[in-house]
Amino acid sequence: MADTAEDAMNGDLPAYGLWLLVVVNAGIFILFAFSFFKPKTARDWRTLGAFSAFIVALFVEMYGFPLTLYLLAGWLGTRFPALDPMSHDAGHLWPAIFGWSMDPHWSPFHLLSFVFIGGGFILIATAWRVLHEAQREGRLATTGPYARLRHPQYAGFALIMIGFFLQWPTLVTGLMLPVLLVMYWRLAKREEREVEEAFGDQYRRYARSVPAFLPRLSNLSTRKAA
Repeated sequence: MADTAEDAMNGDLPAYGLWLLVVVNAGIFILFAFSFFKPKTARDWRTLGAFSAFIVALFVEMYGFPLTLYLLAGWLGTRFPALDPMSHDAGHLWPAIFGWSMDPHWSPFHLLSFVFIGGGFILIATAWRVLHEAQREGRLATTGPYARLRHPQYAGFALIMIGFFLQWPTLVTGLMLPVLLVMYWRLAKREEREVEEAFGDQYRRYARSVPAFLPRLSNLSTRKAA
């Protein structure tokens, strides 16, 4: 097993061009998101579609064609002569950027990525159950994650994308990430206008006490919004 890992680092085994892995991994995470988010409206599908584009771009570079590594190969070769810049481990760019000589899978960025990705999926799934129940009963969702955030599902997608960027940064996903975050912000604002029309003062009171995307420290111990 150690010999196999060493061979891969030295380029003896193919690190890229693995398009089946691109399809399988992208499909798994998109299906996870679909099952957790359960899109129904056109806005839901746009949200999932934008996330899916990010995931496809990520895994294309992770297993298909490493565009970012190709463009940075000269810099990586100069900074780390012993590192094969086209090896798979080189794709975990943060240790190279910070000059750390370590297994990239144990870097703080890689470990933190699991927290963001896992937390994002949990947040999306938990929020969907609360929202679905509230919509079924014709009331405003203010419990569970909605007691702390007005848009926990958008926040969940943002956490997952940030988590993947911490794990495997690329030039393409680095450009996509801020664009998608702005897109989600705009979708959230449009959603707020619609909910305000439906619930009036009740929603305005809720919006004054609960932030949109980042929970207040004072709300972390609050079980239910006023």
